[in-house]
Amino acid sequence: MNLHWLMRMRRWAQNPPSWKMVKFVFAIIAICAALFSVERYVGLPEWMNAAPRGPMRLP
Repeated sequence: MNLHWLMRMRRWAQNPPSWKMVKFVFAIIAICAALFSVERYVGLPEWMNAAPRGPMRLP
């Protein structure tokens, strides 16, 4: 760990984030976890699939 990260930790310990910011970060993490679980166990819609559906046609 270098001096830059130690100074960052010191600043964060002296001036912690507000409760509102902490709740916001936890909400973002919960949304990401929910999207991951839906994608993992239910699957993606067909329109979001990256696999090609047929032969490639050139114009």
